[in-house]
Amino acid sequence: MTRPLLELRELRVHFPVYAGLVRRRLLGTVRAVDGVSLDVAPGETVGLVGESGCGKSTLARAVVRLVPCTGGTVGFEGREISALREPAFRAIRPRLQLVFQDPYASLNPRMTVFDALAEPLRVHGLADGRDVLRRVSDLMELVGLAPRFMRKYPHEFSGGQRQRIAIARALALEPKLVIADEPVSALDVSVQAQILNLIARLREQMGLTLLFIAHDLSVVHYLSHRIAVMYLGRLVELGPAGEVFHRPRHPYTRALISAIPVPDPVREKTRQRVALHDEPASPLNPPSGCPFHPRCPWAQPRCAETVPPLESCGDGHQAACIRLDQM
Repeated sequence: MTRPLLELRELRVHFPVYAGLVRRRLLGTVRAVDGVSLDVAPGETVGLVGESGCGKSTLARAVVRLVPCTGGTVGFEGREISALREPAFRAIRPRLQLVFQDPYASLNPRMTVFDALAEPLRVHGLADGRDVLRRVSDLMELVGLAPRFMRKYPHEFSGGQRQRIAIARALALEPKLVIADEPVSALDVSVQAQILNLIARLREQMGLTLLFIAHDLSVVHYLSHRIAVMYLGRLVELGPAGEVFHRPRHPYTRALISAIPVPDPVREKTRQRVALHDEPASPLNPPSGCPFHPRCPWAQPRCAETVPPLESCGDGHQAACIRLDQM
């Protein structure tokens, strides 16, 4: 059996919250990521989906060490990297890249496209002199941009073009794993389709492994081999994309899918939606037991007493619900 390229084991990222300027006192702890275990195999695309604020982006940043882990481990290529010192992690960083949600915020407005794409090549000693120019030209063509635009600045491009530049920058170091953190959520629908098709083509062309993060289940279903559903810092469902999308077992996943618009107006009027109670709880003060039970239409008193683990409900399909046999 092939060993996973990325292995997360009980990953936790907690942030203490303080009040006061002179006498600081601890108000509590935000449990942004709270015990996530997930494997991503070589060549696989795993979609991570959930509402805004559920911990998806924090998890992505923890994997690439932009935020520190509170507990658990991050394994990459069979090696634990969460505890590595920075000089040792620097040798791994080129093989582990992140594409951010907002390309305009992630691109330096004072750097031309050429400078933005050439910088990682120079920093990691992969190219110099004329070879840099050739590599930058190849990267721009790879993502569907004309090399003649390499001397332009980010503000001179559209949102979709800026995201192509951000993807090219992530691919400059020929990574093994790319984490795409909501790369299409800030784009128009027509541009979203172009970027998704670009990512799918690059995945096949370069043999990429992807952790694709989004809040739109239909987008994740289009691109992913497996889907992981996250709620309040925990995984509540995990399985093959078709199984999770067409036969969801967790009430939260059912609610997400029922919120996807249907193009047929007749079906849209007659289909049943899963109505959720209240607003999502704060990760600063999560509910006891199952984190979803205050909003769950099928909640029972015992749901508030214990945190359900992910349990098998089919071939490679898991869900965290004490009513799993009834769903």
